[in-house]
Amino acid sequence: MKRTFKRVMAVHDLSGLGRSSLMAATPVLSVMGAQVCPVPTAVLSSQTSGFENYTFVDLTDNMPAYLQHWKELQLDFDCIYSGFLGSVQQIVIMEQILADFNADGQTLVVIDPVLGDDGALYDTMDQQMVEEMGRLITHADIITPNMTELKLLLDLPAERELYAEDLAEILPQMAAKGPGTVVVTGVHRKDGGRCVCCYQKDLAQYQEIAYKELPICYPGTGDIFASVLIGGILQGRTLQESIQLSADFICHAVADAIEAGEPIRDGVQLEKNLYRLVLPSGK
Repeated sequence: MKRTFKRVMAVHDLSGLGRSSLMAATPVLSVMGAQVCPVPTAVLSSQTSGFENYTFVDLTDNMPAYLQHWKELQLDFDCIYSGFLGSVQQIVIMEQILADFNADGQTLVVIDPVLGDDGALYDTMDQQMVEEMGRLITHADIITPNMTELKLLLDLPAERELYAEDLAEILPQMAAKGPGTVVVTGVHRKDGGRCVCCYQKDLAQYQEIAYKELPICYPGTGDIFASVLIGGILQGRTLQESIQLSADFICHAVADAIEAGEPIRDGVQLEKNLYRLVLPSGK
C-alpha cells in the first residue's frame, strides 16, 4: 500500500530540556505533515549550552540493532536528516544508513554538519571528526552549516572574516566537495544586514535570503532552521521559499522569547509559533 504521508528519518540526539535536536525536529516536522522516525544518537537530560551537570547516555552501541529492525521492516523514507553525531563510529553508522535506506539515491539527504560555532570546535569535536564529516557530506543533497562549520569543512582560518559578498565564490567550492546544495545560516552582509546564503550546484545559482537580525542568539535555532527547511521542501515549496519560511519562523520564535524574558538556555518559543508552519487545508 502506497503511503499517503511523508516520512523522515531524523538522526539526532535527544535532549530532555531545551528546544533543540529531536525536541525541535519532531514537533516542527510533525506539524508540517511528516511522520518523524527518530534515530537517537544519545540521550541527554538537557541541551549543553548554559547547563551544568547534565547527564549523557551514548546510544552508539544500540543504533545497529535499532536500524536492522527497520531494515527488516523494509521501511522507506522521503528524507534522511542527520544532526549531532558524537563520534567517528556514528558517522560510519550514518554512512551505512544511507547505503541501506537510500540505495537508489531517490531519498532527500540533508546533513547538518554539527561541528562548532562562534569560531571554534565544540568540546566534543576534534580534527578527525571534521575530516570524517567532510567525507559524510559528499553523500548529501543539502547541507546546512553555520559560518564556523563552513570554514572548518573548507579548512579556512577561523579568524578570516567572511561576508555574504564573499560566499558567491566560496560556496561553489563547498559544493564541489559533493553536496548538491549548500545553505549557510547566520551570514553577515557588509552593509550590516543578515542573511542566509545558498548555492545550488545543478543550477550554478547563488542566492541571499535576507532576514531581520535579532539581538540575542538562542541554542537550537540551527536545528529548527534545518527542520523547517526540510518540512517546506516536503510540502512542495521551492528551496528559496523554504529558506524564507525557516528564517521568518525563527525570527518570530526568537522575538517571542525575548518579549517573554525566557532564559536563553531554554531556547526560543517554539510551541507558540508552530501554527505558522501548518499547510493550509487542501494543499
